[in-house]
Amino acid sequence: MKQTVYIETTVVSYLTARPSSDPAIAEHQRLTRALWPRLLSDYDTYVSVLVLQEAGRGNPEQAQQRLEAIHPMIPLDATDEVLALAAQIIAGGGIPAEYPEDAGHVAVAAVNGIEVILTWNFAHLNNPFTRMRIRKIVEEAGYACPEICSPEELLEEDR
Repeated sequence: MKQTVYIETTVVSYLTARPSSDPAIAEHQRLTRALWPRLLSDYDTYVSVLVLQEAGRGNPEQAQQRLEAIHPMIPLDATDEVLALAAQIIAGGGIPAEYPEDAGHVAVAAVNGIEVILTWNFAHLNNPFTRMRIRKIVEEAGYACPEICSPEELLEEDR
């Protein structure tokens, strides 16, 4: 059985964005593009209705590219159970209330038993203190907490 990976919106955004002149962003784009074929072949990949909504916003042409890129992935719903866990994550200080979508990404992955959340969001998801708070809240709610990592970290794991 393949390992399961939830693709958060920042990953598909880096995949389809125009090449950046910022060296750090350009490197994130390169790493995302290098990992993408392996995501589709070596893992069971998931997105949520939240990702579909976020990916569909903005420039219509770029939105279409994002939606096409994630089309092969399995979509997961934001059920009442997901919404309740997302509210707990926010109430427990895991993610700021101003970013409910980020709590939603974690909740949908946790409720559905996804092993890894892949993200370039270092502000509200993928930093050590946030991960610790999120893990505590999710586990206290009775779920296994997905590992939150960047495409770069997943590439390193594959080596």
